[in-house]
Amino acid sequence: MSLYKVAKYVVASIFFPLFRINVIGKEKIPQEGPVIICSNHISNLDPPVVGITSPRDIYFMAKGELFEKRFLGKLLTAIHAFPVKRGISDRSALRKGLKILKNNETLGLFPEGTRSKTGELGQPLAGAGFFALRSNAVIIPCAILGPYKAWKKLTVVYGEPIDMEYYRNTKASAKEAAEAIMTEIKILKEKHQSETALLDK
Repeated sequence: MSLYKVAKYVVASIFFPLFRINVIGKEKIPQEGPVIICSNHISNLDPPVVGITSPRDIYFMAKGELFEKRFLGKLLTAIHAFPVKRGISDRSALRKGLKILKNNETLGLFPEGTRSKTGELGQPLAGAGFFALRSNAVIIPCAILGPYKAWKKLTVVYGEPIDMEYYRNTKASAKEAAEAIMTEIKILKEKHQSETALLDK
């Protein structure tokens, strides 16, 4: 068994009961072919939570400084993380992401680029749009509905694939494509927040 599978099992055995994780729509993630999962970002725990709730193994970007320590770098690589230099256009990370998709793997992205301290959605960076336009990957929106508190229910919702053909055919900018993806995440988030509020009444 790979280290990724071991880590996924261990984290899942802790996180599922601790945060009472409820997963909705994971069957919408294709079993084969390139996939990009795009999620809102509310906590540093988001990557492992998306990782354990997805039926597919996921590759995530992580800030480059973490890979400077040899042991940590090797560990992150083993669990499918790869470095990205923040604040600049990192061509090496972009090539790595495209290679992952070309190999029919799954890439996990947080279009906002950084976590929201308020829980509100921020403006997307162009990165998610770049990968969506430069690949034939299926784009799956994901909404994480917190908060991350012990014994409180955390909901992870996967939505229907986003149709990106219009943006690919019209040669839209990466920013425009990223904004379209973020809009779908917003719709997914608001819909399930409303449903949760009604159930709680």
